[in-house]
Amino acid sequence: MSENRPQPAPSGGHPLDWLEIREKERVAAGLRRRLRPRPADEPGVLDLAGNDYLGLARHPRVLAAAADAVRVWGAGSTGSRLVTGSTDLHAELEAELAAHLESEAALVFSSGYLANIGAITSLAGRGDLVVSDAINHASIVDACRLSRARVAITPHCDVAALAEVLAQRTEERALVVVDAVFSVDGDLAPLAEIAAVVRRYNAVLLVDEAHGLGVVGEAGRGAVHAAGLAGADHVVQTVTLSKAMGSQGGAVVGPQRVVDHLVDTARPFIFDTGLAPVCAAAALESLRMLREEPALAGAVRARARQIADGARGLGLRATVPAGAVASVLIGAPDAAFEAARRSAEAGVRVGCFRPPSVPDGISRLRLAARADLTDADVARALDVLAEATKGL
Repeated sequence: MSENRPQPAPSGGHPLDWLEIREKERVAAGLRRRLRPRPADEPGVLDLAGNDYLGLARHPRVLAAAADAVRVWGAGSTGSRLVTGSTDLHAELEAELAAHLESEAALVFSSGYLANIGAITSLAGRGDLVVSDAINHASIVDACRLSRARVAITPHCDVAALAEVLAQRTEERALVVVDAVFSVDGDLAPLAEIAAVVRRYNAVLLVDEAHGLGVVGEAGRGAVHAAGLAGADHVVQTVTLSKAMGSQGGAVVGPQRVVDHLVDTARPFIFDTGLAPVCAAAALESLRMLREEPALAGAVRARARQIADGARGLGLRATVPAGAVASVLIGAPDAAFEAARRSAEAGVRVGCFRPPSVPDGISRLRLAARADLTDADVARALDVLAEATKGL
């Protein structure tokens, strides 16, 4: 029975009693999750779990820009983007994002998750085809379902399978959706090959650059730019501002006519309160710093490779990172959780990915590099990783 489908309540029972049954099943499978609020300051703790890839979330320039925005614009945007939720900061951020990614236009949403939902559901609908990579992010999966289009799932980064699906389609319109850098394994999609197939079959390509912006390619312009696809008229990008930009929010970047269409049709844009000006200001300042210091992108990639190489040197199974993420395969979910717990106890916070984030049998630790890590930080992380994975 589906995880979220309730069983009929037994006679005299409460209609929510099935929740306890499901919870016990998750506990037995090692899949129970709990919120663990972190303090503002944790002296001595090395954070390799968060996504602050460029180390800008607490940079003095970013904090000053955010503080100025609060004083000028207040704590929130006060309404949807089409009412009172658009400010000069939103317009500046959209213009500079589009310029950095060498695209015509950008449109800011209140999260990267909503940017994906808004873009996909506005570019595909009933009677259309959406083709999605098998390990695309959950936001893409949800957007595909909400689009009401026919959805075809292709094996991970299988360009031949993609071509076959597009060649056999009966729908007039098709949208192909893929992560640029996959969030768990950290591998890079073959975007040039994918884009060529998409062009051949007269479809549109949407690339989620959540883990590419600020990390991949020259000056962190992302995987689309690195693949020579910047400004391509059949390519749309989504980005998040909550990772390398160290803030909050998301955006759709691409042809002007796509952005114009989203303003008229994207429900997460029309009906959601706009991104808070403080977040727009912080992201804008981070973007400006990246443009001033383009070497930041290369620095975070180098640290990720250093962590992955070190993990393999310990005899662990680690992926080859294309961006900031180094993934260390453990296997069972309870073993991965235990390794993460041991690491935290030793002062190094790492991510723990278990089903449903990954399939059964390949739970892993996810270590997110940052541009501001030192050699000593990496050495410490590897020492802790060696101890945390012993006997698992």
